[in-house]
Amino acid sequence: MSQPAAPPPAQPPSEPQDAPVAAPAATEERPPGLLQDVLASSWLMTVCAIVLALVIGAVLIAAADPDVQSSAGYLFARPSDFFTAVWQTISSAYAALFQGAVFDWAAASPQRAIRPLTETLTISVPLILAGLGVGIGFRAGLFNIGAQGQITLGAILASWVGFTWHLPAGLHLAVAMVGAAIGGAVWASIAGVLKARTGAHEVIVTIMLNNIAVFLVLYLLTTSVFRSPTPQVGRTVAETAMLPGLLGDGFRLHLGFPLALLAALGVWWLMERSTVGFRFRAVGSNPHAARTAGMSVPWVTITVMAVAGALAGLAGGAQLLGTERNLTGAIAGSIGFDALTVALLGRSKPLGTVLAGILFGAFAAGGRLMQTRTGTPIDIVLVLQSLIVLFIAAPPLVRAVFRLRAPGERRRSTAEAAA
Repeated sequence: MSQPAAPPPAQPPSEPQDAPVAAPAATEERPPGLLQDVLASSWLMTVCAIVLALVIGAVLIAAADPDVQSSAGYLFARPSDFFTAVWQTISSAYAALFQGAVFDWAAASPQRAIRPLTETLTISVPLILAGLGVGIGFRAGLFNIGAQGQITLGAILASWVGFTWHLPAGLHLAVAMVGAAIGGAVWASIAGVLKARTGAHEVIVTIMLNNIAVFLVLYLLTTSVFRSPTPQVGRTVAETAMLPGLLGDGFRLHLGFPLALLAALGVWWLMERSTVGFRFRAVGSNPHAARTAGMSVPWVTITVMAVAGALAGLAGGAQLLGTERNLTGAIAGSIGFDALTVALLGRSKPLGTVLAGILFGAFAAGGRLMQTRTGTPIDIVLVLQSLIVLFIAAPPLVRAVFRLRAPGERRRSTAEAAA
């Protein structure tokens, strides 16, 4: 019997060759979008934007003054006259702006002295409420440009409940404000449903809805339900549906201001402490990742627009039931468009929106006194607001002027130095 063949001797292990190590793929860092860049800006950027707007506004105020223009004709002969005229013009204009917005130290009585501050707070109420709604949309990645129409619909529902229903004082006001919120929510939900179901862009849809709302209120004022003896003015809301004043006769400040603060507190809890708010922020940050995580992006879109519209509708209700009392075609004024600026200036955060709303209320209240006392055109206030919008929407420009670092630049430079 033959023996099995012996296995061949094992070859000595060869020198292992180093396997090529794949270089890590360079991750392309996508630059943040405009909205993300604006919302990520610090409070210092906001302050710098306001200061820069005030400086440019001061230049425009001085350039429009006749004394400055006349002294500029002999600037090189007597420069002191020119600089004195510039200082007096700018200081008097901004002093009058402060007196008309915060405290009038030249008033005849203490009540008249503090009345400017109460006017500022009164004007800020619809701006805060509408700004909160716009800010929620921004944080969810939606450009809600339709606050103007949602304010109008809220005012329509509040007016109809106010003069049609007959309820006790507190209940009547509550029902009218709920009606205002429902009107704004339904109007905004149209854009939300169209975007969720058909992909229609919310900017286009909400702008079209703004126009429809304007013509709708003009039509309603011609119907027998809303028509009053005064042309183009709706029926007067009952006293039981009006927001009560806080400081008595002589002041227009009403219950709407504490309600706006409560709404800001509610928005903070919604966005920072609730599951629904987490979904809003997740979809706003990355809708594809949110969809992968099991979130319904269409549901979030519709819900965000409904909540934003409800807040804007409350702004319309506060405007009608707090100060106007009668529905008109200009009931919304420019509140809806100013709310965009308020939300951007406040970085879509509740506290920032409240402060920005008060600031814009101060501009509106103080601009009147500035015009009557110094002759400065009230359009300068609109220029200031527009400049603030420009600088808030252009963070690189403000950083270049004040030599500020971009968000994350210090961290990147530190990481590069460590590497």
